[in-house]
Amino acid sequence: MADLSFPSPASVEALFTRPQGYVFARWGRPIVPVVFGVDDATLAIVKGGIEAVVALAGHRMAEHDPELGANLMVFFCRDWDELTGVPNLDRLIEGLGPLVARLQAQGANQYRMFRFDESGAIRAAFVFLRMDAALSEVPAEVLALDQAVRMICLWADGALPQGVLVQAGSGQAVLHPAVAAVIRAAYDPVLPASARDGAHALRLFARLAAGDA
Repeated sequence: MADLSFPSPASVEALFTRPQGYVFARWGRPIVPVVFGVDDATLAIVKGGIEAVVALAGHRMAEHDPELGANLMVFFCRDWDELTGVPNLDRLIEGLGPLVARLQAQGANQYRMFRFDESGAIRAAFVFLRMDAALSEVPAEVLALDQAVRMICLWADGALPQGVLVQAGSGQAVLHPAVAAVIRAAYDPVLPASARDGAHALRLFARLAAGDA
């Protein structure tokens, strides 16, 4: 198992600290996913990964978002240029053309974008995956679970290492217990859905230390 733990409040705070400071957010509404660019078998796997992480968090999914219809959109493509041909995507993603150009220039294979409600909670998320050679080698179940973890909270850039998934005794990939504990703590109904004060990390750490998460 990967050496991954959060032994101090500072280690938890780092998970949600960006250049502008501490920024925590979780989903404030039921998650309604829609997946583009995959066959039916892969679609079931991706939605299954999302359902597993949402259940772990103690959050909810739904069939319809009254404001947006679907509020978690996952796009699979072979080349970033394909995104510019998706009908009406430029209406959902302001500056889609420059974004595609930037992703191409960076050689990126994944990108996530979040939107927030008035309270700062996550209102919607867009996940873009370019299936290059590296991502194509990842089993669909592993990729689905990994991406579900990365959209369940607003993690700081680079906060989650590759070791968030580990191999269980059965050979199946599962979420690292330490990361699972953070997610459960983050969705404790006593805690706010968003926070910009590092004291929030102290409350998360207290739940981890007490084993309540």
